Amino acid sequence: MQLEIGKIYTGKVKGITQYGAFVDIDGGGSGMVHISEIANTFVNEIRDHLTEGQEVRVKVIGINEAGKVSLSIKKAAGNEGEAQEKKPRPAPNRERRSKPLVWEPKKTVPQSEMTFEDMMSHFKQSSEERIGDLKRSTDRKNGTRRK
Repeated sequence: MQLEIGKIYTGKVKGITQYGAFVDIDGGGSGMVHISEIANTFVNEIRDHLTEGQEVRVKVIGINEAGKVSLSIKKAAGNEGEAQEKKPRPAPNRERRSKPLVWEPKKTVPQSEMTFEDMMSHFKQSSEERIGDLKRSTDRKNGTRRK
């Protein structure tokens, strides 16, 4: 029987080690459930959660090039055969910036009268100031200060 990634199978625990449990899957095949994939809580001792000969539902989460099968008990219990959807990451909070990233020329000279060189020198100066401000603020947040 060919095991498929993402499918849920029933199997029996055949061996327990300090880092995981080996499971023989009904219909053929076997794999290992890593200690981190046994329960949704912290697992200090695997034998507190599993015993040899126990029947468990497992989800195939990976098969490497050597044919070793990675299994998960907690993912099999969590989604009951449905594909687990990734939650979208929240958009970064853009309100934290103290200065906008838009370049604005000095108000004393109208932009139409500024030469390209004037605009470039102003942009360079304001960029260097902003970078310096960012470096100082990150140094303070990290608890260190550069000299």
